[in-house]
Amino acid sequence: MAKEPQDKKEAQGAAAKSGNGKQPSLNVLTQYVKDLSFESPGAPQSLRGRDKAPAININVNVNANPISGADYDVVLTLSARAEADKNVLFNVELIYGGVFRIEGFPQEHMLPLLFIECPRLLFPFARQIIADATRNGGFPPLMIDPIDFARMFQQRMAEEQAKAKVQAT
Repeated sequence: MAKEPQDKKEAQGAAAKSGNGKQPSLNVLTQYVKDLSFESPGAPQSLRGRDKAPAININVNVNANPISGADYDVVLTLSARAEADKNVLFNVELIYGGVFRIEGFPQEHMLPLLFIECPRLLFPFARQIIADATRNGGFPPLMIDPIDFARMFQQRMAEEQAKAKVQAT
């Protein structure tokens, strides 16, 4: 009977490890601003009070590239454009990156890690930079709603599968 708990412990440990024998880990090595642009072409007139809220168009993109070994560069691009009465109030673009070390995960988990988990970790910092930039530009801080990176990833995979089908025919 004394042997049984040890066997269970070994089985659990083996289940937690992936094929290469390393304990799975996802570490943020560094985060950085690659590019930040804020434009307010109508300032100071565009800073005057408005009767209605401006129309704000927000675009999000995620890219990932291997650096070396288990290190990957994940880049989150956020852009927001605010317009009122066909006039641009502000246009802000941020390219925010992070270097991640990903070890011990099976290969089939790498794309979801790179395109869902990594940007999910970067997003709060990028969101704050956008909010600060718009506030510093004289506007109320733009607080971008949380992003469903899993849904974005699923849409991207569906688009790539559709492209592959078209090219195969």
